[in-house]
Amino acid sequence: METESIIQANSSKFGAGVDFSALPEDCIAGILARTSIRDACRMSTVSPEFLSAAESDALWETFLPADYREIIGRSSESSARQDFSSKKELFFRLCNSPLLIDGGKKSFWLDKESGKKCYMIAARELTIIWSETPRYWTWISPPQSRFTEVANLKIVWWFVIKGKMNTCMLSPCTNYAAYLIFQRNDIFDGFEDNPIESSIGVTGGETAKKVIYLDPEHDISPNPTRIDGWYEVELGEFFNEGRESVELEMSIMEVNTFIGKSGLLIEGIEIRPKFCS
Repeated sequence: METESIIQANSSKFGAGVDFSALPEDCIAGILARTSIRDACRMSTVSPEFLSAAESDALWETFLPADYREIIGRSSESSARQDFSSKKELFFRLCNSPLLIDGGKKSFWLDKESGKKCYMIAARELTIIWSETPRYWTWISPPQSRFTEVANLKIVWWFVIKGKMNTCMLSPCTNYAAYLIFQRNDIFDGFEDNPIESSIGVTGGETAKKVIYLDPEHDISPNPTRIDGWYEVELGEFFNEGRESVELEMSIMEVNTFIGKSGLLIEGIEIRPKFCS
């Protein structure tokens, strides 16, 4: 039920004379904190009292992750150290402008609808078989990437990429999905109708596996272009309970066919919340 409906229902229950504007700002902020971010923004139009509470730092502090200061401290970007006029401004800055952290090897931002944490692990932070052998892979710096380097596939026969992240970095009680972020170039070859196995799971736990395709013509797994100009393909889903700190492991692998594969740019692996429609 939307917040307006809740307020109207309570007004009917306690009588038309109930004056919500008489509530202290922190009390209204506490009510709004139990709604969605979208509802909190919409409720700012109800009254001046609701506007004040909806803009308050006390409210937006609850929408920010508990460790946001520590995460910002891991960035060397000058914008991360600027003074923000409010916690609301900071929240939307983290939603709209991904922040490079950990020496530029990861990108961090917040999901605008939920405030959940999102990351992209740069290709340099991934384990890519033969990536340090220039005959097979090179490292380039395309202007369209958020990272200083991306992996450029020249040719390999064994295509193996692995990544990991500690689950304590993610939002608890959240369903996540991992995505390979990539582009094709003029020498793209060897992936046509060639199934690739992807997997995701925690160390020592169950691993979810699926088959993906990087061929744009394959009708099973179309790869929609992202706003940032890259392509993505889902590797799998993982529910983070948040009860313990364990390693989340992801992999993409094709080693069964001795077919040369070439023409990919790998930007990284993105991990973000996946919500049921």
